[in-house]
Amino acid sequence: MQVYLPIAEVSVSAFLLLGLGGLVGVLSGMFGVGGGFLMTPLLFFIGIPPAVAVATEANQIVASSFSGVLAHFRRRTVDIKMGLVLQAGGLIGAALGVVIFNYLRSLGQVDLLVRLCYVVFLGVVGGLMFLESLRALRKARGATGPTPKRRQRGWVHALPFKMRFRTSGLYISVIPPIGIGIAVGILAAIMGVGGGFIMVPAMIYLLGMPTKVVVGTSLFQIILVTGFTTMLHATTNYTVDIVLAVLLLVGGVIGAQIGTRIGLKLKAEQLRILLALMVLVVCGRLAADLLLQPAELYSLGPAGGH
Repeated sequence: MQVYLPIAEVSVSAFLLLGLGGLVGVLSGMFGVGGGFLMTPLLFFIGIPPAVAVATEANQIVASSFSGVLAHFRRRTVDIKMGLVLQAGGLIGAALGVVIFNYLRSLGQVDLLVRLCYVVFLGVVGGLMFLESLRALRKARGATGPTPKRRQRGWVHALPFKMRFRTSGLYISVIPPIGIGIAVGILAAIMGVGGGFIMVPAMIYLLGMPTKVVVGTSLFQIILVTGFTTMLHATTNYTVDIVLAVLLLVGGVIGAQIGTRIGLKLKAEQLRILLALMVLVVCGRLAADLLLQPAELYSLGPAGGH
Protein backbone atom coordinates (compact mmCIF):
# COMPACT_ATOMS: atom_id res chain seq x y z
CA MET A 1 0.00 0.00 0.00
CA GLN A 2 1.66 3.20 -1.22
CA VAL A 3 1.29 6.37 0.85
CA TYR A 4 2.18 9.86 -0.36
CA LEU A 5 4.41 11.86 2.00
CA PRO A 6 3.46 15.52 1.43
CA ILE A 7 6.62 17.18 2.79
CA ALA A 8 9.09 14.61 1.41
CA GLU A 9 7.14 14.68 -1.89
CA VAL A 10 7.60 10.95 -2.51
CA SER A 11 5.34 7.87 -2.43
CA VAL A 12 6.55 5.01 -0.24
CA SER A 13 5.03 1.71 0.91
CA ALA A 14 3.31 2.20 4.27
CA PHE A 15 4.31 -1.37 5.24
CA LEU A 16 7.97 -0.57 4.48
CA LEU A 17 7.85 2.46 6.80
CA LEU A 18 6.09 0.47 9.52
CA GLY A 19 8.74 -2.24 9.09
CA LEU A 20 11.62 0.25 9.38
CA GLY A 21 10.02 1.80 12.46
CA GLY A 22 9.58 -1.69 13.92
CA LEU A 23 13.19 -2.67 13.13
CA VAL A 24 14.62 0.42 14.84
CA GLY A 25 12.15 -0.05 17.70
CA VAL A 26 13.47 -3.58 18.21
CA LEU A 27 17.03 -2.21 18.27
CA SER A 28 15.97 0.50 20.71
CA GLY A 29 14.45 -2.09 23.05
CA MET A 30 17.43 -4.45 22.74
CA PHE A 31 20.30 -1.96 23.07
CA GLY A 32 18.79 1.00 24.96
CA VAL A 33 19.53 3.47 22.14
CA GLY A 34 17.16 5.91 20.48
CA GLY A 35 17.90 4.41 17.06
CA GLY A 36 18.02 7.75 15.22
CA PHE A 37 21.59 7.13 14.06
CA LEU A 38 20.33 4.03 12.16
CA MET A 39 16.84 5.19 11.15
CA THR A 40 17.94 8.41 9.43
CA PRO A 41 20.38 6.65 7.02
CA LEU A 42 17.71 3.97 6.34
CA LEU A 43 15.33 6.77 5.31
CA PHE A 44 18.02 8.09 2.92
CA PHE A 45 18.21 4.63 1.32
CA ILE A 46 14.46 4.54 0.50
CA GLY A 47 14.54 7.98 -1.14
CA ILE A 48 13.53 10.39 1.67
CA PRO A 49 15.43 13.72 1.26
CA PRO A 50 18.05 14.10 4.04
CA ALA A 51 16.59 17.41 5.30
CA VAL A 52 13.17 15.76 5.80
CA ALA A 53 14.68 12.58 7.27
CA VAL A 54 16.67 14.55 9.88
CA ALA A 55 13.78 16.76 11.02
CA THR A 56 11.19 13.96 11.09
CA GLU A 57 13.44 11.48 12.89
CA ALA A 58 14.08 14.05 15.65
CA ASN A 59 10.29 14.05 16.14
CA GLN A 60 10.16 10.25 16.45
CA ILE A 61 12.97 10.21 19.04
CA VAL A 62 10.87 12.44 21.36
CA ALA A 63 8.16 9.77 21.62
CA SER A 64 10.48 6.76 21.99
CA SER A 65 12.58 8.57 24.63
CA PHE A 66 9.48 9.65 26.58
CA SER A 67 8.26 6.06 26.68
CA GLY A 68 11.69 4.87 27.90
CA VAL A 69 12.18 7.56 30.54
CA LEU A 70 8.86 6.73 32.28
CA ALA A 71 10.22 3.27 33.16
CA HIS A 72 13.42 4.84 34.53
CA PHE A 73 11.44 7.34 36.66
CA ARG A 74 9.62 4.41 38.26
CA ARG A 75 12.99 2.81 39.11
CA ARG A 76 14.37 6.17 40.39
CA THR A 77 17.31 5.95 37.96
CA VAL A 78 17.06 9.51 36.58
CA ASP A 79 19.28 12.32 37.88
CA ILE A 80 16.88 15.20 37.21
CA LYS A 81 19.33 17.91 38.27
CA MET A 82 22.05 16.59 35.91
CA GLY A 83 19.43 16.18 33.18
CA LEU A 84 18.41 19.84 33.48
CA VAL A 85 22.05 21.01 33.23
CA LEU A 86 22.55 18.80 30.14
CA GLN A 87 19.30 20.16 28.68
CA ALA A 88 20.49 23.76 29.13
CA GLY A 89 23.54 22.97 27.00
CA GLY A 90 21.44 20.91 24.60
CA LEU A 91 19.03 23.78 23.85
CA ILE A 92 21.95 26.10 23.04
CA GLY A 93 23.50 23.42 20.82
CA ALA A 94 20.20 22.69 19.04
CA ALA A 95 19.71 26.39 18.22
CA LEU A 96 23.29 26.59 16.87
CA GLY A 97 22.81 23.38 14.89
CA VAL A 98 19.63 24.62 13.21
CA VAL A 99 21.38 27.89 12.25
CA ILE A 100 24.23 25.89 10.64
CA PHE A 101 21.70 23.55 9.00
CA ASN A 102 19.69 26.46 7.53
CA TYR A 103 22.81 28.21 6.25
CA LEU A 104 24.08 25.10 4.47
CA ARG A 105 20.58 24.40 3.14
CA SER A 106 20.55 27.88 1.57
CA LEU A 107 23.86 26.99 -0.13
CA GLY A 108 22.47 23.65 -1.31
CA GLN A 109 25.10 21.69 0.68
CA VAL A 110 23.02 20.28 3.53
CA ASP A 111 22.53 16.80 2.00
CA LEU A 112 26.29 16.35 1.61
CA LEU A 113 26.95 17.60 5.17
CA VAL A 114 24.41 15.22 6.72
CA ARG A 115 25.76 12.21 4.82
CA LEU A 116 29.39 13.06 5.63
CA CYS A 117 28.53 13.50 9.33
CA TYR A 118 26.92 10.06 9.34
CA VAL A 119 29.87 8.37 7.61
CA VAL A 120 32.35 9.90 10.09
CA PHE A 121 30.33 9.35 13.27
CA LEU A 122 29.04 5.87 12.41
CA GLY A 123 32.53 4.78 11.34
CA VAL A 124 34.17 6.04 14.54
CA VAL A 125 31.42 4.89 16.92
CA GLY A 126 30.93 1.53 15.19
CA GLY A 127 34.69 0.83 15.18
CA LEU A 128 35.11 1.75 18.86
CA MET A 129 32.05 -0.29 19.87
CA PHE A 130 33.30 -3.31 17.89
CA LEU A 131 36.75 -3.21 19.55
CA GLU A 132 35.23 -2.72 23.01
CA SER A 133 32.80 -5.62 22.39
CA LEU A 134 35.63 -7.94 21.34
CA ARG A 135 37.52 -7.06 24.53
CA ALA A 136 34.38 -7.72 26.59
CA LEU A 137 33.86 -11.10 24.89
CA ARG A 138 37.48 -12.12 25.58
CA LYS A 139 37.09 -11.02 29.20
CA ALA A 140 33.88 -13.05 29.52
CA ARG A 141 35.75 -16.15 28.32
CA GLY A 142 38.35 -15.68 31.03
CA ALA A 143 41.22 -14.34 28.88
CA THR A 144 41.60 -11.30 31.03
CA GLY A 145 44.50 -9.21 32.18
CA PRO A 146 44.35 -6.85 35.16
CA THR A 147 41.18 -4.74 35.06
CA PRO A 148 42.03 -1.07 34.57
CA LYS A 149 40.65 1.16 37.31
CA ARG A 150 38.61 4.17 36.27
CA ARG A 151 40.41 7.38 37.12
CA GLN A 152 38.41 9.05 39.85
CA ARG A 153 39.89 12.53 39.72
CA GLY A 154 41.06 14.50 36.71
CA TRP A 155 40.75 17.84 34.95
CA VAL A 156 36.92 17.68 35.25
CA HIS A 157 37.20 17.91 39.05
CA ALA A 158 39.55 20.92 38.89
CA LEU A 159 37.08 23.19 37.03
CA PRO A 160 35.10 25.97 38.78
CA PHE A 161 31.28 26.41 39.16
CA LYS A 162 30.82 23.13 41.03
CA MET A 163 27.40 21.72 41.80
CA ARG A 164 26.29 18.71 43.84
CA PHE A 165 24.34 16.02 41.99
CA ARG A 166 22.95 13.82 44.77
CA THR A 167 21.37 11.07 42.63
CA SER A 168 24.68 10.50 40.82
CA GLY A 169 26.75 11.05 43.98
CA LEU A 170 28.87 13.70 42.23
CA TYR A 171 30.24 17.13 43.13
CA ILE A 172 31.62 18.51 39.85
CA SER A 173 31.71 21.63 37.68
CA VAL A 174 28.68 22.32 35.48
CA ILE A 175 30.98 23.25 32.56
CA PRO A 176 31.57 19.67 31.22
CA PRO A 177 27.84 18.68 31.32
CA ILE A 178 26.89 21.92 29.53
CA GLY A 179 29.64 21.28 26.94
CA ILE A 180 28.41 17.72 26.35
CA GLY A 181 24.84 19.05 26.05
CA ILE A 182 25.88 21.63 23.43
CA ALA A 183 27.69 18.97 21.35
CA VAL A 184 24.69 16.62 21.48
CA GLY A 185 22.27 19.48 20.66
CA ILE A 186 24.25 20.35 17.51
CA LEU A 187 24.23 16.69 16.46
CA ALA A 188 20.47 16.45 17.10
CA ALA A 189 19.83 19.43 14.79
CA ILE A 190 22.20 18.40 11.97
CA MET A 191 21.89 14.59 12.06
CA GLY A 192 18.42 13.97 13.53
CA VAL A 193 19.80 11.83 16.37
CA GLY A 194 19.22 11.83 20.11
CA GLY A 195 22.96 11.66 20.66
CA GLY A 196 22.79 8.82 23.19
CA PHE A 197 25.67 7.01 21.45
CA ILE A 198 27.90 9.97 22.43
CA MET A 199 26.09 11.12 25.57
CA VAL A 200 26.17 7.78 27.41
CA PRO A 201 29.96 7.12 27.12
CA ALA A 202 30.67 10.79 27.97
CA MET A 203 28.52 10.62 31.11
CA ILE A 204 30.23 7.42 32.29
CA TYR A 205 33.88 8.10 31.43
CA LEU A 206 34.09 11.91 31.48
CA LEU A 207 31.65 12.86 34.25
CA GLY A 208 32.05 9.60 36.23
CA MET A 209 28.29 9.00 36.62
CA PRO A 210 27.12 5.59 37.91
CA THR A 211 25.98 3.39 34.99
CA LYS A 212 22.57 2.70 36.59
CA VAL A 213 21.48 6.36 36.27
CA VAL A 214 23.14 7.13 32.92
CA VAL A 215 20.55 5.74 30.47
CA GLY A 216 17.54 7.26 32.25
CA THR A 217 19.23 10.67 32.59
CA SER A 218 20.30 10.57 28.92
CA LEU A 219 16.71 9.83 27.79
CA PHE A 220 15.38 12.61 30.06
CA GLN A 221 17.79 15.09 28.43
CA ILE A 222 16.97 13.89 24.91
CA ILE A 223 13.21 14.56 25.18
CA LEU A 224 13.39 18.36 25.53
CA VAL A 225 16.35 18.81 23.17
CA THR A 226 14.90 16.76 20.29
CA GLY A 227 11.45 18.30 20.88
CA PHE A 228 12.98 21.78 20.63
CA THR A 229 14.95 20.71 17.52
CA THR A 230 11.76 19.40 15.86
CA MET A 231 9.95 22.68 16.59
CA LEU A 232 12.81 24.74 15.10
CA HIS A 233 12.96 22.58 11.96
CA ALA A 234 9.16 22.69 11.58
CA THR A 235 8.96 26.48 11.91
CA THR A 236 12.08 27.49 9.95
CA ASN A 237 12.55 24.71 7.36
CA TYR A 238 9.05 23.18 7.12
CA THR A 239 10.73 19.76 6.82
CA VAL A 240 8.80 17.71 9.43
CA ASP A 241 6.60 15.18 7.60
CA ILE A 242 3.79 14.20 9.99
CA VAL A 243 2.60 11.23 7.89
CA LEU A 244 6.12 9.77 7.87
CA ALA A 245 6.54 10.44 11.61
CA VAL A 246 3.26 8.70 12.55
CA LEU A 247 4.06 5.55 10.54
CA LEU A 248 7.56 5.33 12.04
CA LEU A 249 6.16 5.91 15.53
CA VAL A 250 3.58 3.12 15.28
CA GLY A 251 6.22 0.67 14.04
CA GLY A 252 8.71 1.87 16.65
CA VAL A 253 6.35 1.44 19.62
CA ILE A 254 5.52 -2.15 18.60
CA GLY A 255 9.16 -2.97 17.84
CA ALA A 256 10.42 -1.59 21.16
CA GLN A 257 8.25 -4.04 23.09
CA ILE A 258 9.60 -6.97 21.05
CA GLY A 259 13.19 -5.72 21.35
CA THR A 260 12.97 -5.45 25.13
CA ARG A 261 11.99 -9.13 25.34
CA ILE A 262 14.78 -10.21 22.96
CA GLY A 263 17.33 -8.11 24.85
CA LEU A 264 16.58 -9.95 28.08
CA LYS A 265 17.56 -13.28 26.45
CA LEU A 266 20.94 -12.22 25.00
CA LYS A 267 24.21 -11.46 26.79
CA ALA A 268 25.33 -7.81 26.93
CA GLU A 269 28.54 -8.58 24.99
CA GLN A 270 26.57 -10.27 22.19
CA LEU A 271 24.16 -7.33 21.99
CA ARG A 272 26.98 -4.79 21.72
CA ILE A 273 28.86 -6.64 18.99
CA LEU A 274 25.63 -7.06 16.96
CA LEU A 275 24.91 -3.35 17.24
CA ALA A 276 28.49 -2.45 16.28
CA LEU A 277 28.30 -4.64 13.16
CA MET A 278 24.98 -3.05 12.12
CA VAL A 279 26.43 0.45 12.57
CA LEU A 280 29.49 -0.44 10.44
CA VAL A 281 27.31 -1.95 7.66
CA VAL A 282 25.17 1.22 7.46
CA CYS A 283 28.34 3.37 7.49
CA GLY A 284 29.81 1.32 4.63
CA ARG A 285 26.65 1.68 2.54
CA LEU A 286 26.56 5.47 3.08
CA ALA A 287 30.26 5.78 2.21
CA ALA A 288 29.70 3.74 -0.97
CA ASP A 289 26.82 6.04 -2.00
CA LEU A 290 29.12 9.07 -1.59
CA LEU A 291 32.17 7.57 -3.33
CA LEU A 292 30.74 5.47 -6.16
CA GLN A 293 29.65 7.12 -9.41
CA PRO A 294 25.83 7.09 -9.68
CA ALA A 295 24.14 5.28 -12.57
CA GLU A 296 22.54 8.58 -13.63
CA LEU A 297 24.86 11.59 -13.53
CA TYR A 298 22.05 14.10 -14.04
CA SER A 299 18.48 14.37 -12.81
CA LEU A 300 15.72 16.66 -14.04
CA GLY A 301 13.81 18.81 -11.58
CA PRO A 302 11.00 21.36 -11.94
CA ALA A 303 11.83 24.76 -13.44
CA GLY A 304 13.17 27.16 -10.82
CA GLY A 305 14.08 24.28 -8.44
CA HIS A 306 17.40 24.14 -6.62
